[in-house]
Amino acid sequence: MKIDVLTLFPGMFVGPLDESIIKRARERGLLDLQIRNLRDWTHDRHKTVDDRPFGGGPGMVLKPEPLFEAVEALRRPNTRVILMSPSGRKLTQGIARELAGLQHLLLISGSYEGFDERVREGLAHDDLSIGDYVLTNGALPVMVVIDVVTRLLPGVLGDDESAKEESFSHGLLEYPHYTRPADFRGMKVPEILLSGHHAEIAKWRHEQALERTRERRPDLLENSAAESSSVDEKKRD
Repeated sequence: MKIDVLTLFPGMFVGPLDESIIKRARERGLLDLQIRNLRDWTHDRHKTVDDRPFGGGPGMVLKPEPLFEAVEALRRPNTRVILMSPSGRKLTQGIARELAGLQHLLLISGSYEGFDERVREGLAHDDLSIGDYVLTNGALPVMVVIDVVTRLLPGVLGDDESAKEESFSHGLLEYPHYTRPADFRGMKVPEILLSGHHAEIAKWRHEQALERTRERRPDLLENSAAESSSVDEKKRD
């Protein structure tokens, strides 16, 4: 997969994307990641990328000219252009799987008061948010997208089955995990996990995942029920 990032702060990406799983994916040629400075597509001596908003108000807005030039220079027929914005749809594991199946992502990191709306209308295929809060700029959300997508690419994890058993992969939070010692300060590993009965262990894990999800994220169960109902209705139609 190829990922290009457009940002005003390329230095923020040094470090987090040069470690761990993402580093190995880049070294093995599974991920071609390029961080691009948006100011490289300006034409004035001040490398201006923003201006005051029409109609007044606080802050500055990213101008359309450098963004259009940058995207037009970098995109290919198979490119998905994505804005990182608080007003975007919330990133989920399902969206991550969708993005991991693409060949080229162009992620645009927002700054200041956001983008000129013509960027969203004329360039972007989608805009995403990582949560209902506002960050200083879009660099951290871009890194989150890169991380969740990269680990889903074939061959990136040591065991591709790992990604299938994680939280959210089946609409549930992940079940509890235990390792040695079996008894630590009086806290014992559940006997079922020591039994060697794989079918019973799988059943226990599913029950634990359901219980944990019901306690901590009941909205996930509601969404799952709504989706199932929608699928059933379509089948009847």
